[in-house]
Amino acid sequence: MKFKHAVVITGSIGSGKSAVCELLRDRGFEIIDADQISHRVLDRCAAQVAEIFGAQYVVQKDAQARNLSSHVEFDASGDEENLTNSCASVDRKKLGELVFKSPAELAKLEALLHPKITAEILSQAQALEAKGRLYFVDIPLFFEGKRYEFFDKVAVVYAPKDTLIARVMKRNGLDHAAAKHRVELQTDIEQKCAMADFVIDNSGDLQNLRDETGSFLEKISLNLHI
Repeated sequence: MKFKHAVVITGSIGSGKSAVCELLRDRGFEIIDADQISHRVLDRCAAQVAEIFGAQYVVQKDAQARNLSSHVEFDASGDEENLTNSCASVDRKKLGELVFKSPAELAKLEALLHPKITAEILSQAQALEAKGRLYFVDIPLFFEGKRYEFFDKVAVVYAPKDTLIARVMKRNGLDHAAAKHRVELQTDIEQKCAMADFVIDNSGDLQNLRDETGSFLEKISLNLHI
């Protein structure tokens, strides 16, 4: 199934995908947020995470009550998986430190999460498609995953590699080597631009990004019959 009213927003870590999506929300567009979906799915898989990676990567509910810094509200679907894992959530920072250092561990995590994430994205896209209006799907690893061939219109949020590294250093408190490693785990930003239908340049300031987002929307209205 193709989703003719959907446009994927993607890019690289530090490129500013979230900022673009906020600007689109301000204009009244609906956004499917793959990161939010992945966070919910990850917490619903807390028991499996503990089994695969170790109990040290899971925070129990009693501990959360004492430390509210990372509590995430659960998706109230009432399924057995939710009931099993509703007493725990995953320590994303600690787990991230593990998987970013080890491709093998990252592959294990992706095998656990991605089928569930894809199913939820599909469900939300089907609901929005029925409305017959343009909407956007924020998928950070669109090109890397190769799981989303049902979306055929893609916009890349662009910034040069050096800018990406500097932003990741500042945002995540990493040194240059660690930030560079995280950027290079993903497909090169120049390659992503070459594969995209649209490019939104976020190498400047916020006003530049507003202008770029406006131009992007104009191009959609001119070039896409949706």
